[in-house]
Amino acid sequence: MTTYQIEQSALTRFLTVNTASAPLWFVVRLYLGYEWLMVGYEKLVNPAWFGSNAGAALQGFVQGALGKTVGAHPDVQSWYASFLQSTVMPHLVGWSNAVTLGEIAIGLGLIVGLFTGVAAFFGFFMNLNFLLAGSVSVNPILLVLALSIMLAHRVAGHWGLDRYAMPYLKRHCPLHRRS
Repeated sequence: MTTYQIEQSALTRFLTVNTASAPLWFVVRLYLGYEWLMVGYEKLVNPAWFGSNAGAALQGFVQGALGKTVGAHPDVQSWYASFLQSTVMPHLVGWSNAVTLGEIAIGLGLIVGLFTGVAAFFGFFMNLNFLLAGSVSVNPILLVLALSIMLAHRVAGHWGLDRYAMPYLKRHCPLHRRS
């Protein structure tokens, strides 16, 4: 049996494995984390998102998304509109709180560089959902940055707490041990 080996390009290796690229990822992480933390904080202090009137703002967002399902080329696909109507609308307070706390957790995780790949994944997932709901704004940019951090997760948290947490987990956590 013949084995083939495909070499990784020098640029890809630099960006995803070489810790010399850590300063670049540090800047990207700080920017992305700051963006998530600020939008989460704005929701946290807004009673329509988190507090006495939680769910009111999300209801407006969802109704706006549902209004974008018309026409030959709708901004929101019918399957996603169905998800919003059947899953989000009946539980607005829970989803509103989850979005708020999730945005803050993503921001903090990226800023301190702890579980960087996981934080980037959830940021990517939230941006994807915002895009599916027809909200463009800065979401495509944040989505691409989150995807980039996910791809470079081994080095993206090197200038952060991942530098210390990951070796500890590899030694002490059975899920992180390699056979």
